[in-house]
Amino acid sequence: MASVISVYARAFADAILDERLNPDSTLKEAQVLAELVAQNRDLREVWQTPSIPADKKRAVLDAIVEREGFSRTVRNFMAVLIDHGRSAFLQPMVEQTRVELDQRLGFAEAEITTARELSEPERRALESQVQNLTGKKVRAHYSRDTAILGGAVVRVGSTIYDGSVSGQLERIRQALSN
Repeated sequence: MASVISVYARAFADAILDERLNPDSTLKEAQVLAELVAQNRDLREVWQTPSIPADKKRAVLDAIVEREGFSRTVRNFMAVLIDHGRSAFLQPMVEQTRVELDQRLGFAEAEITTARELSEPERRALESQVQNLTGKKVRAHYSRDTAILGGAVVRVGSTIYDGSVSGQLERIRQALSN
């Protein structure tokens, strides 16, 4: 199923970029729609029941789009999913589309763990350092963990940059034991 999700996500990313839409706002609309579908069992059943005609399913979609003010691109993407019996995969497709757009636009997701809350200037400085390391623009997500004592641990994809005090102490301990 991962390949199906990737195919639709790439097509949705193509549409967003071809139409020069704001990727963040378009993905936010798609995420709102995905949450609506996830929370409404009746809606899922209507869109996933083969015996309900496609035009009736799209009529329900159009009513939702009109009420929520979704863009034509989000509406058309969902209509394609409904028509091809793929509406159950909307949430992972939206997530994969974000990954696809990040790759195309040169963004990297960074999970940054610090021992204390950072001020805005400290966050900007740290994100700038991560950007220099990766060569990509950074979307940072912060968390706190007092166990690292100080410094920061940054995860970008599968790469971990450990600048924490606990990490430095562990490296010293290993060097001394060797």
